[in-house]
Amino acid sequence: MKKIEEYIRSIPDFPEPGIIFRDVTSILQDADGLKLAIDSMQDCLKDVDVDVIVGTESRGFIFGMPIAYNLHKSFVPVRKKGKLPCETVSASYDLEYGKAEIEIHKDAIKPGQKVVIIDDLIATGGTVEAAAKLVEQLGGVVVKIVFLMELAGLEGRKKLEKYDVASVIRYEGK
Repeated sequence: MKKIEEYIRSIPDFPEPGIIFRDVTSILQDADGLKLAIDSMQDCLKDVDVDVIVGTESRGFIFGMPIAYNLHKSFVPVRKKGKLPCETVSASYDLEYGKAEIEIHKDAIKPGQKVVIIDDLIATGGTVEAAAKLVEQLGGVVVKIVFLMELAGLEGRKKLEKYDVASVIRYEGK
């Protein structure tokens, strides 16, 4: 059986020179790769008591939803501003060139619920840091954050130091 790293396509000089883009779509296009990715992420939750799985838009949905299904837990999406139809709370975060904002439904997390946040990749950590703040603002407790891939050279984990963070694959570069 192949290792998960073998399913990831690395594209040099995208989106700009010097960057190696780690393409998750090559995992999604292979049934064995997809199963391995989901199973590997779910294995990070073996001993975690969790009530709700939160996934960040959009690849956190791809990996978070089947994990929620497998664990028989509810799934809550964290979306880009303006995409959710009911009353929301929002958080801003910095991008390399500007700012972005994400939202969660105000009634999505109940006070005291134990939450796991799922995303495909941690780079600078801004998106998931903002998602964790939203969960906490609603009274939830972030018990674990799981990524498929980590770009360790961008030091995003530093923003998440107060959380239990796991990544299946760790790339030392950017």
